Amino acid sequence: MKSKLLGAVAALMVATAPALAEYPEKDIQGIIQWGAGGSTDTVMRAVTPHAEEVLGGKVVMQNMTGGVGAIATKYVGAQDADGYTLLMGAENPQLYKVMGLGDTDYSDFTPINIIARGVPLIVANNDAPFNNFKEMVEYVQAHPKEVKFGSTGPGGLPSVVTAMLTSEVELPVTFVPYDGDGPALTALQGGAIDVMPAVLGAAIEGVKAGRMKVIALVDVAANPALPDVAPITVDYPGYEKYLPWGPFFGIFVKNGTPDDVVQKLSAAYGEGVKNAEFVSLIEGRGFTVLNLSGDEARSFLNKWQSVTSWLVFDAGIAKASPEEFGIPRP
Repeated sequence: MKSKLLGAVAALMVATAPALAEYPEKDIQGIIQWGAGGSTDTVMRAVTPHAEEVLGGKVVMQNMTGGVGAIATKYVGAQDADGYTLLMGAENPQLYKVMGLGDTDYSDFTPINIIARGVPLIVANNDAPFNNFKEMVEYVQAHPKEVKFGSTGPGGLPSVVTAMLTSEVELPVTFVPYDGDGPALTALQGGAIDVMPAVLGAAIEGVKAGRMKVIALVDVAANPALPDVAPITVDYPGYEKYLPWGPFFGIFVKNGTPDDVVQKLSAAYGEGVKNAEFVSLIEGRGFTVLNLSGDEARSFLNKWQSVTSWLVFDAGIAKASPEEFGIPRP
């Protein structure tokens, strides 16, 4: 009799207990590594509303700048691993170790979605005496130190792309430093420099307007935004070991976040990235949609870190060898 009574009480408790709250039960914080109006900010604010529709929750985004993304990365790493703080970032943390900027990288986080990557290209002033990469190499070698290359500092996209280029060919150029892609591309159009490695998204408007010309598409395939420009690997197949490569955008949570939360976030952002309106925005800005999660995202991150770390180290830009951190040579 007593056991029957206890069983009845237990059944009643189960039946009347409130259901466990499903994630998300409160607003999620989205920490954007870079400032308002930049590419990372634009991408995150464009894709998140579509992800929210699937997620059934609100992501409140906040820009947290400084330290080449390190301040935002450190902040998210200090929060609970519960899925309520997302790191919305770019590629920079993958170079922190070799550049002496910190002891963390994306191996300390779980990728929710690697959304898209930029496509590097080499642009030149319209009056430059060459029209493709092969002609540029020949001209530079025949006129050492005459051609002026724009640069934005160690570890930036121009320095990595230049390191990639010089791994296969000699380029005795003169480097002119600028505080960002914008000022450098403006200087290029004004004739202050001759050549600038850039990302397609930053240069596409100037190219379409005829204010600069494309010398090379640093990729393995043609790009819909520049259908008449052949990839650099057509004439220089040696670059295939590094490519495809480019700056990227991704969403991460701290390692230790429950699997079911990771899966729910990954599913939501995976659908968000496939949204036609978002795809149109991304491709219109010259980016390539990736939409990677799980093992595919990890593989992408590992290859990117391996390629880039060794390029900047071999070019003498890095402060420490990738070998110190167990980063294999590609």
